[in-house]
Amino acid sequence: MTTATVESPAKSVEPSDPVTGVAALTQIMFALAPGQRVTVDPVPWEDYEGLMGARAEAGRHFRLTFDQGSLEIMTTSNLHERLKKVLALLIEGWLDETGVQYSPSGAVTIRRPDRDRGFEPDECYYVQNWSKVKGLGEIDFASNPPDLTVEVEVSRTAASRLPVFAALNIPEVWRYDGELITVHLLDAGGTYQVSAVSRAIPGFPFTDARRFLSMVATEDHGTISRDFRRWVRSLPTA
Repeated sequence: MTTATVESPAKSVEPSDPVTGVAALTQIMFALAPGQRVTVDPVPWEDYEGLMGARAEAGRHFRLTFDQGSLEIMTTSNLHERLKKVLALLIEGWLDETGVQYSPSGAVTIRRPDRDRGFEPDECYYVQNWSKVKGLGEIDFASNPPDLTVEVEVSRTAASRLPVFAALNIPEVWRYDGELITVHLLDAGGTYQVSAVSRAIPGFPFTDARRFLSMVATEDHGTISRDFRRWVRSLPTA
């Protein structure tokens, strides 16, 4: 199956527009339709944190990315959320069935005032460093960034957010565009390089994962999970 990738164009709010304070940002946020995103610039760090509080009080989830005064607010589509969950079950199923220890941290807000940046991944994982964060209520992301973050790109591309990930020392990013999972590894110079293999989860079956991701169109979540785990158990190396 070929999954269509649909990205709603970003709405841009220029500095001359009357956007000041958390109340105005909250109004903009709640006006977004599924799959839309808006960029507001400039925004102080304090308003970014205030908007996170307003979002929590409202009980609604929006994705916020902050990059040195530029704030992106976005919503996700149902397809985006479904693919995110299926990709997560493939990752976690593989780790479970191959006996690898890990700690999932979901869409936790990763932010650092000292770097003036923050974002929320679709999913993130501690694998090699899972024992450093087990049982923690809060994580110091300056010393313990996740080993892997995962981005699904049917609502928007993550390309513009790669510099934010790099500034926060995220060592590995997976980008799934509805067709392919592309692995990006952070090099010593702070730039991502495309890789054919994962450093966080060596041996992950990227080619076969596409087949199970395509089942979103025809199967329920439980069936995909059971079929994938059954397939992993049938592998000689598993």
